[in-house]
This record gives sequence, C-alpha cells and structure tokens, in this order.
Amino acid sequence: MRALVTGGVGFVGTNLIKRLLKSGHSVTSVDNYSTGFKKNEQEGCSYYNYDLSSKTSMFLSDVSSSTYESHDWKKQKYDAIFHLGALARIQPSIIDPHKTIFNNFMGTLNILEYARINNIKFVYAGSSSFHHGLYGSPYAWSKFSGEELCRLYSRVYELSTVVCRFYNVYGPHQIEDGTYATVIGIFEKQFRNKEPLTIVGDGNQRRDFTHINDIVNGLILSSESEFRGEIFELGRGVNYSINEIANMFGKDYPKKYLSKRSGEYDKTLADYSFAQDVLKWKPTKKIRDYIKTAIS
Repeated sequence: MRALVTGGVGFVGTNLIKRLLKSGHSVTSVDNYSTGFKKNEQEGCSYYNYDLSSKTSMFLSDVSSSTYESHDWKKQKYDAIFHLGALARIQPSIIDPHKTIFNNFMGTLNILEYARINNIKFVYAGSSSFHHGLYGSPYAWSKFSGEELCRLYSRVYELSTVVCRFYNVYGPHQIEDGTYATVIGIFEKQFRNKEPLTIVGDGNQRRDFTHINDIVNGLILSSESEFRGEIFELGRGVNYSINEIANMFGKDYPKKYLSKRSGEYDKTLADYSFAQDVLKWKPTKKIRDYIKTAIS
C-alpha cells in the first residue's frame, strides 16, 4: 500500500507510520509541525512540511502548476489517505475558536478534495466528543464537520470514506507538555518528576482510555475495504474515573485538584460492536497494565 498520512509527526500519526513501515508499505507524511515534533520522523518515510488549511481547494487540485515544485507529495500516487492532521483538545479550541475551526474544517475539505480528484480511499480521525454535544466546544463541532464532509463526498462523488472515532488515546509518543497534552501523558511526566498528579475538577469524570496500538489496528483495517461514510467507534468499551486512573499510579501518591473547566463532559464510553462486526476489530490493551509497566 502507498499511504499518505496527514499529521504524520503527531502522536497517532507517528505510531501509524511506524506500523505501516514495519509492514513494508510506502509512506508519505504531510504535517505543518504545529503540534507534532521533528524528532518523531521515522527512517523510510518521506516528510513534507505543509499546512493543509492554508491553501484553497483549487490550489490543491491543480497538480500541474509550477507552484507544486516544492511540494512533490501532491504528485505521488496513493492508495489511501489517513487524515489525522488536526488541532485537538477542547480547551485550546475554547480559547481560540477561529484557529481550531478554520484549521480542522479547511484542512479536511482540502485533503478530501485532493482525494476526490485522485480517487484515493480516505480514512478520517473522528472524535468521541460527538456524543457529548456538538455545541459544547469549537473542537467538537470542528471534528464533526469533518465527518459530515466525508459523508458528503461519499454520497455525491462516491468516494470511499470512513470515520474512526477515537477515545482518549494513550501510549508511546503521546504529548506530555502544553495545551495539547493527554491526561496519561501529563500523569506519566508528573510521576517521573515526583510531582503531584494534577486532576481537573473533582476527578469523578469517567473516560474510556484506548491504547495507540489498538487505534492503529483500527485505522489500517479501515483502509482495507471500500466504505461510504461509515463510522467506527474505536474505544476500549470500559471507562474509569480520573481519580481511579490517578490511583493506579499509587493510591497514596500526591494529587492536586484544579478548578473545573468549561466544555468538559462527564463520561466517554465506546460501543465498538459495529467495528467488531465489520472490521473484525477488538481492543486488546488495558490501561491498568500500561500504567503498571510505566511506573515500574
């Protein structure tokens, strides 16, 4: 398979590229490096620094233009596009809604248009935030808008598209610092530094945590068939409170509680039965085992 991965130096993209390369596939990455890291680049993958949201769809589609000379990724042939590139997390989207909505909507529209013109199978990284109010945050709305674009392109242009909704992904290459850090990433770093674990709100909010290896399995399986906007929930099907997760690092380990933030929801819990029936996908990793290894 010849694969194009957007967001290829990010958390999920890096793990996906490693798996694809290990399986002998040809891989190209496109990323603007706004939240990803150059250190995540893998030998054997071609990397391009490019902002998908910064150009119009007309520019993206005009592959014969001389303006493409510095962007050879557009001239290559691909069997599948994994669209992982997006500005994630709820809080940054509340602070700067225009940045999140513009980046996530236009980036998806532009790369979908590229997929349509070149008839490339399209796998989209959705979000479990769909289940907790599309108007709860600009992030939730922006990710759902991408799902709608996928369905539109499938129905009007018969493009093969599929949506994979992620549930609190954790594992190697997760972000540990800044506004885009994951909960598990933050806890791991704080534990290593012997700092208190910071818990937002009362810690009773429950999350379905899914290991990156299981997510990668779902993405690859989704690329192996033709779909028309189908949606697969890629989650563990079990949730834990943030307090329970913190206690896995040590029941008596110090904790620090922070003020509750707007836009957050009470729980996530995946029903992956459709993915199991259609893709033969089932999660195998457990968060408790991961944390036990991380702190040993």
